[in-house]
Amino acid sequence: MEKQELKDLNAQEIRTFGRRHGKKLSNRKQWLMENLLPKIAPKSADFGNKHTILEIGFGNGEHLRDLSINNQESIVIGAEPFANGVAALLSAITSESDNSLMEQYKNIRVHPDDVRLLLKKFPDSKFDEIWVLHPDPWPKARHEKRRLLNHEFLNLLSKHLSKTGKIIIGTDHWEYYDWIVEQLKQTNLKIKSTDLDIIKTRYQMKNKAGTSNPKYLILSNN
Repeated sequence: MEKQELKDLNAQEIRTFGRRHGKKLSNRKQWLMENLLPKIAPKSADFGNKHTILEIGFGNGEHLRDLSINNQESIVIGAEPFANGVAALLSAITSESDNSLMEQYKNIRVHPDDVRLLLKKFPDSKFDEIWVLHPDPWPKARHEKRRLLNHEFLNLLSKHLSKTGKIIIGTDHWEYYDWIVEQLKQTNLKIKSTDLDIIKTRYQMKNKAGTSNPKYLILSNN
């Protein structure tokens, strides 16, 4: 992220994610971050012509890869500020022999930063699906302001939905789920369903909240 972008973001928004970096990247992953990542950044041409999917906070990219494989005619965009997660995705979608992008993942685009910067960069972008799976619940009361899915952010996402678009939210933190439902009362979004069957991700299997199953919300503007 450019320093000015970071300054502008921090002046208006509270950071909703934790650390940006973990352990040192392998030589291969570092090469991919420097050479492949810029080539698969979202561009204006990715919007408007095809079914477009956005996943916010894709972790290591298990679900993003699944979206890519099952939606080959779509553009699948992932936004993730944690560098090691981005590097893990890049490693998984490329050939180890020559670091080339595998054919089944050529519809993937990656924004390695706060999704709000992506939406500011493409203010007229519309998505047919927006996925937010297992965002950090920030369970301590003093950290509640860091929760991503507040009504302001939900209203922002609603502006970037296509006419038939939907937002899919999943969390294993039931108190956070109830909090999101309350936040929805300050938006025009409607709950269309709470049933969803998706692949298991590493973060889902960790189940830090200790609940029996994740809960889901499928939202739309109408």
